[in-house]
Amino acid sequence: VFNLITGIYKASEGEIFLDGRKIDGLPPHRIASLGVSRTFQNLLLWRHMTVLEHVKMGHYSKIRYGLIGAFFGTPGRHREEAEIEEKAVRLLDRMGIRHLAEQVVLNLPYGAQRRVEMARALATEPRVLLLDEPTAGMNPEELVQIMEIIRRVHGEFGLSILLIEHRMKVVMELCERIQTLDFGAVIAEGSPEEIQNNPRVIDAYLGQERAV
Repeated sequence: VFNLITGIYKASEGEIFLDGRKIDGLPPHRIASLGVSRTFQNLLLWRHMTVLEHVKMGHYSKIRYGLIGAFFGTPGRHREEAEIEEKAVRLLDRMGIRHLAEQVVLNLPYGAQRRVEMARALATEPRVLLLDEPTAGMNPEELVQIMEIIRRVHGEFGLSILLIEHRMKVVMELCERIQTLDFGAVIAEGSPEEIQNNPRVIDAYLGQERAV
């Protein structure tokens, strides 16, 4: 689903809209420029780059100084580079990983790497953030921490978050509205309470015997 939304896959049918604008068929970089950013189930980080470099990379999607400024090192470029670093450091601070700014991601624990990827996505200043299995592989302590970060991001950044997640605790505690799929088909949509009590969801995810 996220690959369709972000333009990595082309839809064979149906249409995708963002704020009333049709976006399916647009290249990924155009969709990103319209305010859609994402993380991945399998971390996509450059292992030998620092945490700060990763987040600055997200900000580079908004640079204004262009090719001439980059080549000649104009004052405008230097000012904007300083602004980018300042924004990146502030974002790391909000994600609780400012102290790791100069660390290469290779040396970080898994939970911290997840935060780096989320910070990089937020650096593009999205209106819609797609989180693909953000708690995958996390231990209980990391799980609690990332859930709190997602809550804070939703509140502080004022953006919409779409979440793909298989841990029911995470889904029920974080999501305002849930859409449940079974073998790729939507079988239910509603509030956490409605989904939790939906017979089709119980049958698909818990089985009738466990539901009883």
